[in-house]
Amino acid sequence: MKEKKKKKSVLKTGGKEDNYDPSANYDSSKIDNNRYYTLEEWNGLKKNQRNYLRQNSRRNNSVKKKKKKNKSVLIIGAGWGGLSTAHALSSQTDIPLDITVIDSATNVGGLVRDGYQTMNGIVNKAEAGQHGFWDNYSNIFSLLDNDNILPKDNLLGDTTTDDILTGYAEQGQYSPNGLEAIWPVYRQQSPQLPTGLAQGLYTKFQNLPLLDRISAASLVLAFSEFDDSPEAWKKYDNVSFQDLCIKLGVTRKCYQEAFEPMILTGLFSPGSECSAAAALGMAYFFVLKSQNSFDVRWCKGNIGEKIFQPWVQHLENNNANNNDSNDDSNDDSNDDSNARQSVNFMTSTRVIGISIESDIVVFAVGGSALNGFVRNSPNVLAKHTEFRRFANLRGTGVLATRIYLDNYLDIPYSANACWGFDKGVGMTFFDITTLHGLKQQKQQDGIGSIIEVDYYHAASLLVMSDEAIVSKVKQDLNTILGTQCIDATIVDAAIVRLPQAVNWYSPGSYANMPDVQSKSIPNVYFAGDLVRTRHGSWSQEKAFVSGIEAANSILNRSPEYGIIPLEPDELHVSLGRSALTSFKTILGRGDPSKAPSLVDFLW
Repeated sequence: MKEKKKKKSVLKTGGKEDNYDPSANYDSSKIDNNRYYTLEEWNGLKKNQRNYLRQNSRRNNSVKKKKKKNKSVLIIGAGWGGLSTAHALSSQTDIPLDITVIDSATNVGGLVRDGYQTMNGIVNKAEAGQHGFWDNYSNIFSLLDNDNILPKDNLLGDTTTDDILTGYAEQGQYSPNGLEAIWPVYRQQSPQLPTGLAQGLYTKFQNLPLLDRISAASLVLAFSEFDDSPEAWKKYDNVSFQDLCIKLGVTRKCYQEAFEPMILTGLFSPGSECSAAAALGMAYFFVLKSQNSFDVRWCKGNIGEKIFQPWVQHLENNNANNNDSNDDSNDDSNDDSNARQSVNFMTSTRVIGISIESDIVVFAVGGSALNGFVRNSPNVLAKHTEFRRFANLRGTGVLATRIYLDNYLDIPYSANACWGFDKGVGMTFFDITTLHGLKQQKQQDGIGSIIEVDYYHAASLLVMSDEAIVSKVKQDLNTILGTQCIDATIVDAAIVRLPQAVNWYSPGSYANMPDVQSKSIPNVYFAGDLVRTRHGSWSQEKAFVSGIEAANSILNRSPEYGIIPLEPDELHVSLGRSALTSFKTILGRGDPSKAPSLVDFLW
């Protein structure tokens, strides 16, 4: 009988074939033990081949696994939401990530960043708007104070939060008739009163009668029912805030002089065109959460220089994973996740005309931009019903102006809200010289007061020429500040037009807002103040919090991980909500969700 020939396997090493008999003692001359093997090659070897190479390699750890490719994350938008997402992702060490942030603006920080040129070129750059940090911005304050968030002592080096933010100060409210109200520093008022009562008694209204102010008490019913839940949003989002106030008996004078200015400057649209749900949520967060809620600190300079640029530098300088490390001490592990991860930033000058592939995408943009992405992606995003809803989202226009005078003005309050100058348009003005601490420096430069004047829901003003806008700004300030302003001359000005720049929370818009994670494209996430969350915050704080929530979702963490919650409701608010829930439980025969809401009764 003819002996059956043993089958031999073939091993390719460096381009030559070595015959290998698995049953024989392995001959070291028949394998290249002075080279690295890819993971695919290594997995193709027999067990005793691998053992031999481990024991007889001429190089330390010559069998090298191919390192696993990091997941890539692309964050679109470099405002508070985008930077917050990047910060949370890069601060963790469990999952190695390649993080890129892109923005259509020239500078990181969104549309409001500095870099706008003045008309006469006397000042090199200006910023759109003046940025405030309200008492309930706990997560942003934690970032700036570095409460166990960053490896260094402080995000801003040796700079403290007090170096970049002002202290608390009184604020004014003006109409064409003069001063209408003074908002005190509420934390300095004594005794500490229940929220609602404190704002009513301590706010110094100059012309609003007591009976008109008392009419606002009827809104307590709406604030008690609106608990920021999806169910409450669906009920109150379909009606306007103005209609809600009318139905509840708020007097016309109280609405026009107290609530309409708040909505125009807080949500950037008139109450007739603003969701009641958005207005209730915003007002509770900024004004009524506690006596101190409306206390605000302002950035002492351009926010781009003071906060965004140091933040970006920190993210760029994180200890990145070193994929080219020569440390080969561990043969079978890919231990790349022991260091914080750096972030790559790309602004408009580097983004145009390139294609970026990514495993995960985070849209950290406003409603108007999200609308644009869907409209320009008919074959990808617009294929999904979820994304087609975003085409209903829109923004409202902002006109930001900064004027430079030849004289220094004595302005009573450094931050001011205004109403009545243009129908349906909100207005604020800020004494930049005082807020930024520039009085002595500017007097030496031959420049007097610098005043920021911003208009919201301002489409009717954006079409004006620069010269006409400067003339209007000066006229409005003359009306407010009187002779000293009339006698001053504008030596330079910056005009920044931002059409559809801020989100418009119109009635019915809640149904079109994104959640933190897409349901139709699971590797797509969202961050920004338009995102539906349950934290309860608004504006910059909400954008910042939603960025952390997006990162938590990407990392499979709980939604609340690393987020400071709002303080619990005050006792009387909590009791009011509990009583209302009990009443609705009775009406709903055990299920409060089946009971009619206040909106149902009113309409």
